Amino acid sequence: MAGLIAALLSPLVFFQPFTLIESKLFDVLSTIAPPRPQTYGVEVVAIDEPSFSEIGQRWPWPRDLHAQLIERLRAAGAKAIGFDIIFSEPSTAEADKRLAAALGPDVVLAADDVTTKLDHGIQTTRVNPIDPFLDAGAVPGVASVDPDGDVYLRRMPSQPDSFAAEVLRLAGKPVQPVPEGALIQHFGPARTYPTVSYYQALDPEEFLQPGRFKDKIVLVGLSLKAATSADAGAPDTFPTAYTLTTGGLTAGVEVQATIIDNLLHKLFVIPVSRLAVLLMLVGAACLAATMSIGGVTWRTGFAVLFVVIFFTVGSWLVLRVERIWLPPVLPITAALAVFGTRFGLDYARERQLRHAVSEAFSRYLSPDLVAQLARDPSALKLGGERRNLSILFCDVRGFTTLSEKLKDEPERLTSLINRLLDPLSGAVLAEGGTIDKYMGDCVMAFWNAPLPSEDHPRRAVQAAMRMMEAVEVLNASLRREEGENAPVFAVGVGINTGDCVVGNVGSRWRYDYSVLGDTVNLASRLESLSKEYKVSLILGPATADAVREDYVLIELDRIAVRGRATESAIYTVVAPASQQHDPAIADLVRLHSQALTSMRVGRREEALGLVARCETLHPALAGYYRALTYKIGPMQG
Repeated sequence: MAGLIAALLSPLVFFQPFTLIESKLFDVLSTIAPPRPQTYGVEVVAIDEPSFSEIGQRWPWPRDLHAQLIERLRAAGAKAIGFDIIFSEPSTAEADKRLAAALGPDVVLAADDVTTKLDHGIQTTRVNPIDPFLDAGAVPGVASVDPDGDVYLRRMPSQPDSFAAEVLRLAGKPVQPVPEGALIQHFGPARTYPTVSYYQALDPEEFLQPGRFKDKIVLVGLSLKAATSADAGAPDTFPTAYTLTTGGLTAGVEVQATIIDNLLHKLFVIPVSRLAVLLMLVGAACLAATMSIGGVTWRTGFAVLFVVIFFTVGSWLVLRVERIWLPPVLPITAALAVFGTRFGLDYARERQLRHAVSEAFSRYLSPDLVAQLARDPSALKLGGERRNLSILFCDVRGFTTLSEKLKDEPERLTSLINRLLDPLSGAVLAEGGTIDKYMGDCVMAFWNAPLPSEDHPRRAVQAAMRMMEAVEVLNASLRREEGENAPVFAVGVGINTGDCVVGNVGSRWRYDYSVLGDTVNLASRLESLSKEYKVSLILGPATADAVREDYVLIELDRIAVRGRATESAIYTVVAPASQQHDPAIADLVRLHSQALTSMRVGRREEALGLVARCETLHPALAGYYRALTYKIGPMQG
């Protein structure tokens, strides 16, 4: 993954717009604790607004005024004088003659390289001061600078005869060779350098302290405060690294002073090659891949922060200590891309896992419950908790006989049982139940976990009623398909309500979300008793009490329950509560109660008569009443 991301990001190393982002970061980092010379090597004489006011003349000023300035500066002890003004055209003969007379080998005059794009290529033309000034001994120095694509000035001039280099030579200072692409280290915003106004330099004895220019390099040039706004702009002003924080421009003469100190003190910055940036990119991608090898966790945020700080601070330290620029933008981008990709893959895997879990849970829970769990996973508390649940066991009657009959047709047996279990499971899910497990031909389900259900006894009984209806539908379908020889299915259902422990049950290698407790055991026993009592559904006492308003119930018998001294009544459903006023149902409930009372007090004949009448009123319970008749018979015998 790291290699692929590094390969995809590699073209950005040579993508010009991206290098401008690196340059902006250089601007920011280069202004943090910048190295400054102990003493600036240059004094600036500014052609500024106060000078225009004092001199009272329009620009350009008469050249004999510049001659006067040169003489005053020379008399004040200036070692070298540089005019960041291009005298490329003659003015009046007298003024030019006067300036030429003042010039000498201690003066550098600005020249310019003008680049023109032509159809057949690029033409560079050198614009020098006029010949009389050069003949007088003045030295031309190329003051041209090369702003970046965002017009910010960052590059050191590479010409061997640059304005700054020539000024240093005349001052007798060593000139450091400048590698191609070297960057300027700026020392502050506009007016950082010691600056005096032009009119003050014309009369230093009156306006300046003695020795101000003694053995100094003095640069003369435009420096207008009205031109320091980045929005306004002006000729010979440039945005620099400090423009980002101050919004101001720096005058060209001060830029030249900065370049001189960069050369004099070797403070310029050397950027690494594009190959080195590419290697940093690959290294950052590998580092991020190593740090995220275990997947994205909450610790990954600290890893991301560490990588960003590591490369940013590391780049700044190398910049300060070694004067080398290691742009951290692409390495940080590569690291973030790796972290982001890993996060995306983990997120996609998590989504896929959530989908798989939802799919798996949908086999056991209703879609509504699955959706609720997806919205609020905290509702699923694993590990075991005590809850009041309704437990349902449903068993297929006669399955052993059917298995024997179809022992030579296992595929058909599997198909039949699947056709039966499918609607039985659907009945549970339709009522919001949780399918615990399949035990051969038996289905176990429960309600009120993992999500709460206030009416769980009623929903469990409704699921049982749906099951019995589903069995009738399946039997009718099989008769249509196979005729009178088709198998006939029947089910027995036991439901009990009570406190259980629900949670993960099993070993550390395999576990199931299931329920434990006496309530479960009694529900299973009720399902088994449905065979003995010849009914399809038996309810425990707590379940019966909870659904009396929804169904007409009759008591089947009383059975011994473990942990209780008295026997507990068990019930079955006769009809929905809407039919409780039906005469036949009302008579059945009344006569059935009387029959059980007569049986328990020993009135055998009376009990048998009442049971016979009940069987007539509700033929569906004929099997139960015949079994009850058999049970009553030996009581007096």
